[in-house]
Amino acid sequence: MTDSDRHILIFGGTTEGRLLTEFCVRRRIPAFVSVATAYGGALLDADGSVRVLTGRMDSEQMTSFLTAHAISLAVDATHPFAVEASRNITAACVAAGVKCCRVLRAGEEETSGILFDGIPAVVAYLNEHPEGNILLTTGSKELHLYRAVHHYAERCAARVLPAEGIVEKCVSLGFRRENIIAAKGPFTAEQNRAHIKGCNARFLVTKESGAAGGFAEKRKAAHDCGAALLIIRRPVETGVSLEQAEKIIMTEYEATHESFQ
Repeated sequence: MTDSDRHILIFGGTTEGRLLTEFCVRRRIPAFVSVATAYGGALLDADGSVRVLTGRMDSEQMTSFLTAHAISLAVDATHPFAVEASRNITAACVAAGVKCCRVLRAGEEETSGILFDGIPAVVAYLNEHPEGNILLTTGSKELHLYRAVHHYAERCAARVLPAEGIVEKCVSLGFRRENIIAAKGPFTAEQNRAHIKGCNARFLVTKESGAAGGFAEKRKAAHDCGAALLIIRRPVETGVSLEQAEKIIMTEYEATHESFQ
């Protein structure tokens, strides 16, 4: 199978991206899957039908790739909070005249926490409540924003992926090495409780990440430990479900290939 057989491009690096990759593998649907890091690519169970692309692309690079490989369908299965990536994907598809569908992550009907519209609002709240340690579970990309928390080095513990260079990045930002939890989820409620208790956290900061992001397990752990759950709201989006995306991919495959392999 060559690249000329692949007319579908999935932007992944998420649970949804992994599940769509597995769908293509099962159905022998030729596709490209784009992930930002080698770590994200290593988590994919790809085979000969799926080719994994590693490395971030800006809008112009995406447009060039879509055009050069005659992509007919792009599937945006990036993280719900990857606003810039989704914006670039949409712009590239418009420029290249390629169909695009956005995969929405299933949300939670009941949150049981305090909702915020972004990290700066969480920081302001934490500075209004200066007593108690904080467990940050929102990743490393925007970790620098939490340096605005008063005495952040003493108060904040950060749970991040165990990818190369991440711990060093956290230390360079002023977070204490002993307060960094480098671990790969999904985490059970028991593991979340252990992390909360391990850093004696009064606050647990999370994104409204849905079932795929282990939100329910974090919510339960915070409740069990008596920690306040501070939730960053998910951006409002329109799109399709995972199941609908699978049907769209299958339809596109049938339209661009005469027979199944």
